[in-house]
Amino acid sequence: MKTTSKLTLFATIACLSVAALVLADHPPAASVPADAALTKLKEGNLRFATSEVSQGKPIAARRKETAQAQHPFAIIVACADSRTGPELVFDENLGDLFVIRTAGNLIDDHALGSIEYGVEHLGARLIVVLGHTGCGAVKAALESDHAPGHIDSLVRDIQPAVKAAKSAPGDALTAAVTENARQVAAQIKAKAALGDLAKEVMIVFAIYDLDTGKINWTKD
Repeated sequence: MKTTSKLTLFATIACLSVAALVLADHPPAASVPADAALTKLKEGNLRFATSEVSQGKPIAARRKETAQAQHPFAIIVACADSRTGPELVFDENLGDLFVIRTAGNLIDDHALGSIEYGVEHLGARLIVVLGHTGCGAVKAALESDHAPGHIDSLVRDIQPAVKAAKSAPGDALTAAVTENARQVAAQIKAKAALGDLAKEVMIVFAIYDLDTGKINWTKD
């Protein structure tokens, strides 16, 4: 074996040894059961929706605590809308939530892989699909079958929800937003490769109200 190859091999072994020591010093935290995680989110949203001023978070201390490892207690699949940041609307801190965001809270292979990682490697047992009132992506899908550029991919993937909600009573946009969140939750349940962990995982969808700050919950 060439000297360069030997050095590379030794370096790889050394890195793996160091990684093993780090993992031994920082074992995975116990998973928060799905029911308990859901309760934490509901309590956090209640604080957010009813408080005039957000309570201070120990950011510096939490940053130091989470620098070497993360143990989020829930996975949030949310819209990219700037008014719906999950850490804010659930009143949580750094490292508490594993967040995946796209316009229209849609999922693709990248999102599914992130969800699988969050469940298998980070210990999250609750998955929340978070839609919101007045969603612009859903509104675009209501108004047309197509849109310019890559926005067209959003409209295309929301169209099934728009069609399914067409006969629903009440406001068309509200119905489509709710149906879109429901369908995304169903897709995660059908497509995410969670193996034996699937029986421990709860998947819910919810709608965040931009006006009140409150979240309406629905279990799929």
